Amino acid sequence: MSFLERTLANLSAALEDAERSEELGGRGGLLQRLDPRAKLCGLLALLVATVASSRIEVSAGVLGLGVLLGLLSGISPRLLATRVWTAVLLFTGLVVLPAVVLTPGPPLWRLPGTTWSVTSTGLTAAVRLLVRAEAAATLAALLVLSTPWPRLLKALRALRAPAILVVTLGMSYRYLLLLCGLGRSMLIARRSRLLGSLPPREGRRLAAGTAGVLLSKSLRVSGDVYLAMLSRGFHGELPTLDELRMRPRDWSALGLLLTLAALVTALR
Repeated sequence: MSFLERTLANLSAALEDAERSEELGGRGGLLQRLDPRAKLCGLLALLVATVASSRIEVSAGVLGLGVLLGLLSGISPRLLATRVWTAVLLFTGLVVLPAVVLTPGPPLWRLPGTTWSVTSTGLTAAVRLLVRAEAAATLAALLVLSTPWPRLLKALRALRAPAILVVTLGMSYRYLLLLCGLGRSMLIARRSRLLGSLPPREGRRLAAGTAGVLLSKSLRVSGDVYLAMLSRGFHGELPTLDELRMRPRDWSALGLLLTLAALVTALR
C-alpha cells in the first residue's frame, strides 16, 4: 500500500478499536455489571500486590484469574493477546533479555559462537518479570475494557482524584477520537480525487500537510469548546447523568478482590 493508504488504514483501525472498547464496556458481563469504584479499587489493589510479588506461580495464578474474568466478561483471550500480551512481551522481553546472560548463576547452555552462557538465575528472573508484567497489564486492560470511559472517570473523581486530572483525561480521549475522525475524512476525500498512486515523496508531503491542517483545526476547536463550556457554567467539574450506587454484589466483589490481593501479598 502507499503511504496515504497505510495512514488511512491506521486511522481507521484506531477508531475501530475505540468503538470496540466502548461496545465491550456496555455489555452485560461479570465486570460490566459491577460499580466502577469497586472494580477500580479491587483491581488496583490486586495489581499492586501482583507487582510486589516475587513468585512466578503467584503471578501466573493472577494471570489465569485475569483470563477467567475476561471470559466471564465477554473479553476473549485473543483480544487480550493482540492488545496487551504481545506488546508487553516485546517491550519487557527487550528489557530483560540481557539479564538472561548477565546475571550470575549456574549455566544452562552456551550461546553458539559466543562466550556467553544462559544462567538458570537469569532465566528465572526474566520469566518472573515477564509473567508479572503480563498479569499486571491484563488486570489494567480488564478495568479499561469493561468500563465505559465516562464511568471510569466518574469513579476516579468519586475516589478524590484531582478534578484537573479527570477533566484532562476525558477531554484528551475525546480530542484524540475527533482528530482521528477528521484525519480519516480528509484522507478519504483526498484519496477519492486521485486517479493513480502517489509517489512516496508526494504521499509524505500530503501527510505532513494533513497533520498541519489537523493541528490548526484542533487549536480552533479547543478554543470553541472551552468557550462553549464556560457559557454553560463549567467551573472545573464535568457532571454526568449516570449516578454511581454501590449494591451488595459490588461490595461482595470488592471484598473478594481485596481478599485476593491480601492473599497474593501474603504469598509473595
